[in-house]
Amino acid sequence: MLKIGRREFLGLAAVGAASLVLTSCASGGTATEPDRPWQPLGPLRIPDELRADGGVFRLTVQQGTSEILPGTRTPTWGVNGPFLGPTLRMRTGDAVRMAVTNDLPEVTTMHWHGMHLPAKMDGGPHQPIEPGTTWEPSWTVRNTAATLWYHPHAHGATAQQVFKGVAGMIIVDDDAADAVGLPHEYGVDDIPCILQDRTVEDDGEMPFDTEPNFGQMGTEILVNGTMGAYLEVARTTVRFRFLNGSNARVYHLGFADDRELTLVATDQGLVPEPVRLKRFALGPGERAEVVAELEPGERVRLTTTAGEGRVDQGTFPVLELRVADDAARGAAVPAELPGAAPLDAPADATVRTFKLQGHDEINGRGADMTRVDEVVPAGAREVWEVTNTVYAHNFHVHGCAFTLLDRNGAPGEAWETGQKDTVHLPEKSTVRLAVQFGPETDPTSPYMYHCHILRHEDDGMMGQFVVVEPGTEDSTPRVLEAMGHMSH
Repeated sequence: MLKIGRREFLGLAAVGAASLVLTSCASGGTATEPDRPWQPLGPLRIPDELRADGGVFRLTVQQGTSEILPGTRTPTWGVNGPFLGPTLRMRTGDAVRMAVTNDLPEVTTMHWHGMHLPAKMDGGPHQPIEPGTTWEPSWTVRNTAATLWYHPHAHGATAQQVFKGVAGMIIVDDDAADAVGLPHEYGVDDIPCILQDRTVEDDGEMPFDTEPNFGQMGTEILVNGTMGAYLEVARTTVRFRFLNGSNARVYHLGFADDRELTLVATDQGLVPEPVRLKRFALGPGERAEVVAELEPGERVRLTTTAGEGRVDQGTFPVLELRVADDAARGAAVPAELPGAAPLDAPADATVRTFKLQGHDEINGRGADMTRVDEVVPAGAREVWEVTNTVYAHNFHVHGCAFTLLDRNGAPGEAWETGQKDTVHLPEKSTVRLAVQFGPETDPTSPYMYHCHILRHEDDGMMGQFVVVEPGTEDSTPRVLEAMGHMSH
């Protein structure tokens, strides 16, 4: 095992700096330089796939240590292992049951981010898992093919628990997506990439809560828990499933040589038509699937470039691709995909307004686990207008899908065209969303909506809504049973 401290690592990187800008001569693009030298340290870790055993996914949330910086040990948390968790694989129509055991010394939950399911199974703060106990939610998978994820949602503790490593990817498959012919061999030409930023000290410690107002912001980009990751590629057409699992950072992802990528999916699954682009943004909690076209024998680097806000400072290398000399040629992305059409806004749609204020309030109120903020009829399609009055925020709605109608009155970016569940709001901006709610009703079990910058969520920038039988909205109680320590 290579033994190297962080300062020595940076020194070696400087020595090799001349070889660090890896561009394709064929691309003719202008390289995007990282802010500082960078040296690949080790192969990208690919999380294990986990399929249901007899219809059951068995997950244990646990403590451990991990070698993030070579030669050191870092205290971490994970699922079925010391850091991060396996990729859960399921299909549309599957009847699934989770058995989530909490081996941590504190209360946690497990939220299935992006999944359409009954509120009691959602894993928000109303479904706490006490230390030493097991929670067993079950549902039938209604989502079409998509990249989703799971993470804790314990109110007041989400940021710390995700930071320590409790997170993993969910891949939903379906027949229509299988028939398209996109790259699909997991870990070979279909690559999961959980992006998280961390600062790793010489002794392996990772400081938390480093940026005023936003909480955790790091100086290293980890992919699947790997720092300085490279990937050896055996095929020229590769699909990447990107998940922004960071607490606050926004990524602007693309290749260092500015070659084009093909966007094929966003949060809620495939888009109807692929989108060619050079770079795309992902706020916390957002996902995107892109297909890269590579050449045998080349090396090229994925990077994130600096934006205009405090949550997207800095240009960083993300992942180096090393393509085999004899890499097999892959098929082109088809011109059409079986993605759901964008949601529209009915002329008579209910319009709800939400104002994100500071880092701890929506519509002038902090989170209260006993208060029902909104009551929505099952199956409704509504317009939610969300205004960010201050610095950057991210907005996530549980248990549903939405389409971004506009941002500040103008269409969204090319990578935001698909159905989503999380959207980025830059400083002092407004988005309008066409939100489609599901059929499950429960007047006493709420879903959440909140800022997905996790410090803001923990500090109270969160509300909750219940979905009820149409016509019963006015008779639905606006107060829920108190939750003790889970109340804000």
